[in-house]
Amino acid sequence: MSSNVYNLIFICMKEIHELTDDNLIDLISNHDLALVQYSAGWCGNCRIMKPKFKKFSEMHENVPFIYVDAEKFAESRKLADVSNLPTFAAFKGGKLVNQVQTNKATILSEFIDEIASN
Repeated sequence: MSSNVYNLIFICMKEIHELTDDNLIDLISNHDLALVQYSAGWCGNCRIMKPKFKKFSEMHENVPFIYVDAEKFAESRKLADVSNLPTFAAFKGGKLVNQVQTNKATILSEFIDEIASN
């Protein structure tokens, strides 16, 4: 599937894309801005923040929101400094521009708004 078709489907569905392969670099390189939640299945705060991350994705329809299992996908994890979970990272043109480790929706909202406005 061409990346243009993939992008169109992705934007129309506006679901959080959950990584199924260790290929985050491919996804973020195809977008001017991408937001990522690094999580793990055992992490309670990650499970709490996932629906909030999804809600914020609905407010930013042209920005891909990607969910990464940080334990399962080591290469994708290396793209940010993931020392605590959940970690939220912003990538522009495939490069990390900022990140935050939080379990608070207000902090995540501020982070996303700041990144999306620049």
